[in-house]
Amino acid sequence: MRRRLGPAALVIAGVLALAGCGGSDSGDSDDSGSGKAELSAGSAYMPQPVSDDMAAGFLTVTNKGGAADELTSVTSDIAGQVTVHESVDGAMQEVKSLKIPAGGRLELKSGGDHLMFEQLKSKPKEGQTVSVELHFAHSGPMKVEMPVKPATYTPKTGH
Repeated sequence: MRRRLGPAALVIAGVLALAGCGGSDSGDSDDSGSGKAELSAGSAYMPQPVSDDMAAGFLTVTNKGGAADELTSVTSDIAGQVTVHESVDGAMQEVKSLKIPAGGRLELKSGGDHLMFEQLKSKPKEGQTVSVELHFAHSGPMKVEMPVKPATYTPKTGH
């Protein structure tokens, strides 16, 4: 009986070892075995709101790490809530998260994915700065300063 259990145990151990190796080289960077996300934010701005209770926000989150992450929520003292939206076929819809691929970036831009500041506590004016905190599925929170630009502002970086 020992001879049968020995080879069977080796086969099971080998299968388990191979199964444990599968995720890190697969390119599916949702698992943290392939490294960590290394996130930074830039190109942040808020067009001066034309509404008294709502504003949009845009920025780019760059991931230089080997693992993907997701933007799951945003908070700001200036708004009752900040929601994350994606644009699909010209229509915007609130989503629970937006993916940030490993070695890639998430661009929140006018006409595309963006932030919506709802229930504004005060209406930000051009020249002011709005503080936001980005929350991610795997990485720690990140504070970002978002300058308020003219309502018709179009950045040169293509946002």
